[in-house]
Amino acid sequence: MTMQNESRMVLDDVGKTEVTKAHRAVADDFLDPARVLPNVNGLAAGIKWKNGQPTGEPALLVLVDHKVAADELARSETIPKTLGGVQTDVLAIGAPTILPGGAVADAGIETLTRRARPAQSGYSVGHFRITAGTLGTCVYDILPGGGISPPVHGIGVPPRYYILSNNHVLANSNLGLPGDPILQPGPYDGGVDPSDRIGRLSRFVPIVYGPTSSNLVDAAIAEGQFHDLDRGIYWIGAVDGWRRRTGVTVGMNVMKTGRTTSFTTGRITAISAIVTVGGYPGGSARFTDQIVTTNISAGGDSGSLVLTREGCCRIAVGLLFAGSSVATIVNQIENVRALLRVEVAEQVL
Repeated sequence: MTMQNESRMVLDDVGKTEVTKAHRAVADDFLDPARVLPNVNGLAAGIKWKNGQPTGEPALLVLVDHKVAADELARSETIPKTLGGVQTDVLAIGAPTILPGGAVADAGIETLTRRARPAQSGYSVGHFRITAGTLGTCVYDILPGGGISPPVHGIGVPPRYYILSNNHVLANSNLGLPGDPILQPGPYDGGVDPSDRIGRLSRFVPIVYGPTSSNLVDAAIAEGQFHDLDRGIYWIGAVDGWRRRTGVTVGMNVMKTGRTTSFTTGRITAISAIVTVGGYPGGSARFTDQIVTTNISAGGDSGSLVLTREGCCRIAVGLLFAGSSVATIVNQIENVRALLRVEVAEQVL
């Protein structure tokens, strides 16, 4: 891809403001379960593509399971050319589901499924009643003087240390109880309690199910011993900071290390996404304010920390929790931090 095309893949600040305003104005009506178009899963902010090339122009992205030729659709099923005064485009994301490990989901060579102490981020982990997911990173409670709105990093000595991953990895999709054993590696990878216990479930953000639900994160933490936890991410290194949601944009290059697909890289294709995710025992759940990337994951990668590189710094932007064969869905790390009230690293301004 040429340098010109690379620049056209990025949504600039003016375009981001324009498309975000339109998104807020039309999303509820366009995605009303009683009227939503066939094959449509959600709505996001992004850029327009034409003839296979990025234009750099802001667009509302209609998220679909798969693309269908216009001449195969009835007029009532056709996506409008504009929504809220902004042009539309279509982005195929498959049928996103959560990504726990298992015999069916696994693909390729698994390299991060063994026991490790201290356990680096990227390795297999899981609640004692699930299969396996990924240890995202290690965090601690927001310190005295710290805050959420606006985000402020406090000062002091953390009294507790935690593993950060998904609700469906550490809390068994709302079914777990505080104090439940967390194993490393996860049960599917041979972890048994108590010999492979690395922590106990501390708290999680409950998942709300249903077509009109509105979840921001699939996230949980488990308390562990300081000497058992390594904040470094296998193959990537230490987390140098985290970026607020306003600084996360379309076109940004990202990377992650996960239990199943190891180290992968990709690109953000959409932000502010409203998307429905399946695979939960309680049914499907709708998520808002999500990041969509190219496919960087497979079953067992749930919980991976997603980062971008700025110079020599590794900056966290999100927590991976779902995907398909063509796209990956990621929580904004700012929302994870705020709802769990944990510190990931220093905020990057």
